Amino acid sequence: MNGNPTTIAGIPLPSDAPIFLALIAVHISAGLTAVIAGAIAMLSRKQPGRHPQAGTVYYWALAVIFVTMSPLSLSRWSEDYRVFILGVLSFVAATIGRTARRKPWQSWARIHMTGMGGSYIILLTAFYVVNGPNLPLSGFLPPVALWLLPTLIGAPILVYALLRHPWVRPRSSN
Repeated sequence: MNGNPTTIAGIPLPSDAPIFLALIAVHISAGLTAVIAGAIAMLSRKQPGRHPQAGTVYYWALAVIFVTMSPLSLSRWSEDYRVFILGVLSFVAATIGRTARRKPWQSWARIHMTGMGGSYIILLTAFYVVNGPNLPLSGFLPPVALWLLPTLIGAPILVYALLRHPWVRPRSSN
């Protein structure tokens, strides 16, 4: 994927090669889809309908992100290996979370919520690590903040959900 560096919509890209630009276009579309579908799934009532539909869209958009991220990262391994690792972790976490729901294991709800929520946090971390330097206001943040902010914000929300959701709260023995 050789080519010359280019800038599109104010975002610097390492290559203007057509295959690179095609992969980036699909990757960005899948990323936007995953972020929106994941938010809808998290904010929807946990019942048949909107939640599982949005969760399915999230999972398959994440699969597309993983498929497009792989050659993009491999072509610039020394710069992007950390993002590749985040992509693998996000997709594995979502796969575990999805599998826990589709083949109900003991404590499936806790595993499902942790896997899907963790996957979303990792997805946002990868987004900020890659794009943060080009986002407004990020110039005021130290680079480590781009790595930590999604977890610092998302982990307490996930823990709160795990402690409060009726499907994962310990049942009283009365």
